Amino acid sequence: MDVYLEIGRKRIFAGALVWPGWCRSGKDEATALQTLLEYGPRYARAIASAQLPFEPPQDFHALTIVERLEGNVGTDFGAPNVAPSMDEATIDETELERFKALLQALWGSFVATVDAAEGKALRTGPRGGGRDLEKIIRHVFEADLAYLYNLGGALSAEEKKADPRQGFPALRQAVLNTLGPAARGELPREGPRGGKRWTARFYIRYAAWHLLDHIWEIEDRVM
Repeated sequence: MDVYLEIGRKRIFAGALVWPGWCRSGKDEATALQTLLEYGPRYARAIASAQLPFEPPQDFHALTIVERLEGNVGTDFGAPNVAPSMDEATIDETELERFKALLQALWGSFVATVDAAEGKALRTGPRGGGRDLEKIIRHVFEADLAYLYNLGGALSAEEKKADPRQGFPALRQAVLNTLGPAARGELPREGPRGGKRWTARFYIRYAAWHLLDHIWEIEDRVM
């Protein structure tokens, strides 16, 4: 399975090229790859409803590093925000439907994880840090709004102000509506304020990683 490495000064991310969101970090290459392998079964469970042929690799021999990317401040902060070269490639309709199925599976997993955590306390850090469940939900909603904008889509002013739990359906539909035009190159590569928009591949990769990061955070912190 082809993987790429995003190499920062303090942190390295290892990510699977064709399985968006399956991306973990470590202090060095070996640790990042080992953590990626360890999370393979959890990734499989999170995308299970998409019914895609994902088989978690069992050891390092199943992984092939095909690209090493220079990280940045964001990498060291804890986010894999450098796009592999593959993310500039076009997306045909078959692959687009695969990506949509994967995203919808992850959205469902997030809802299921939140539902399972309702009414339960989340462990805090040694100094009491860590968002509570409602703050995680709001954070994911607001982050996904920003990612949609980076892709080239948007919600109405009223939809943006919605309570996150009620606002997610419109947000998810806007993502699905925008992915097709973005994948086909029908949207300008620059936004109205001049910033460079994300490619459809990078949007899927980053949005999936961020959502999974919080799914697994909730699972690991539930008491």
